[in-house]
Formats: sequence, structure tokens, C-alpha cells
Amino acid sequence: MNFLELMQNRYTAKHYDPSKKISEADIAYILECARLSPSSVNMQPWHLYHARTQEQKDKLMPCILDFNQQRVANASDIIAICGYKKIVESDFKRVLDKEISDGRVTEAKFIEASDKSRHHFANLHASNEQTMLAWSGAQCYILLSTIMYAAASLNIDSTAIEGFDQSVANEILELKNTNLSCVCLVALGYRSANDSNTIDKRVKSRLELTDILN
Repeated sequence: MNFLELMQNRYTAKHYDPSKKISEADIAYILECARLSPSSVNMQPWHLYHARTQEQKDKLMPCILDFNQQRVANASDIIAICGYKKIVESDFKRVLDKEISDGRVTEAKFIEASDKSRHHFANLHASNEQTMLAWSGAQCYILLSTIMYAAASLNIDSTAIEGFDQSVANEILELKNTNLSCVCLVALGYRSANDSNTIDKRVKSRLELTDILN
């Protein structure tokens, strides 16, 4: 299935089959795709929390608003995507050190240029936590899309969750004294046979290309 076909056929699952679990190999594939997701200046200003066991999923449920709980209660896995509220020097160093070890930058002048450029563009958003989280949150949504379409490529369904209480999620994930805040959640699993939102029951609807392109 090519990417256009994935786009045409993927939909937001509303109900999951609790008897079907994502294999270890498939979840590893999805998480590796997430690791490779692009971000502005390669900053990767995010951290993931993966709930796979029933205990882990139950722990997250209090942050999910009532109308969304039925959509994720029977999912195989839930991933919380958290963005940076601030960037400290060790964050820059970690990314640069990895680029050097991977051989992305080698010569001293390119190492210096890469580090300088990253500092400049990331720090444009560092005036306060709200501004930084807006920027890192935008990167997190790129990551969210990567996860959803990596899953779709394996015929695994997904549900992006914005209907959650951020403060409760941050408390559950113990983020109070960190540089992170939960941006969104994504549930993964296999649709229930009686899911009411499948393409055959509710046709996919989008504006025409002429409506959004000049």
C-alpha cells in the first residue's frame, strides 16, 4: 500500500477490540519510526511515555476526558507525547554529540556551524515556557503523525487524543519538576468489529484541493 492509499484508508478508530494486542515487533517498528521523525533544526524536543500493560493504561485513564475514555480503554497501547517547556545547554549538547557520533557532522567548522544554527533557531522560541511549549508542541504533532501513519502501514489503528486534562496528565507522569509537559496522547490497537467510524460506514470527507491550494 503506497502512502496515498494509507491516507485514503486510515481513519480515527472509536472502539478497539480488547482481545487483540500489538506484537512486540510491531510496536518496536512504530517506536523506531517515531525516533526517526523530523523536527525543526533536529532538536527533537520531545519525550514519549509508553503505556502497554493494563496497569500502565489504567494509570493514564484519569487524565482522559469522559467522552474519550471509551475510545482508548480497550486500545492495545497508549503513547503520551510530551514537549519541552524550556531548553537547557545539555539538551543542545546531547543532540550535537549524537550527530557527531553518527557522522552527520565531522569537520570542526561544520560542528560549530550546526551547533550555532540550532541555538539560534531554537532560542527564538525560548523567551518563556508558553512560547517554547507552543514550538515544541508543533514538533510533537509531526511526531504524532509519524506514529499514526507508521501504525497504519502495519494495519494498526490509531486515535489521536486531545481531549485530556493536561495538568492531570503531567501529574500522573510526574512532570511537575521537569522541562516537559504532555501535548497529546495517541491510542493504538485494532478496531472493534462494531466500530461506527470505519470508512465503509462513514465516508472520509476532506475539502477539495482547489479549496486549499492557490
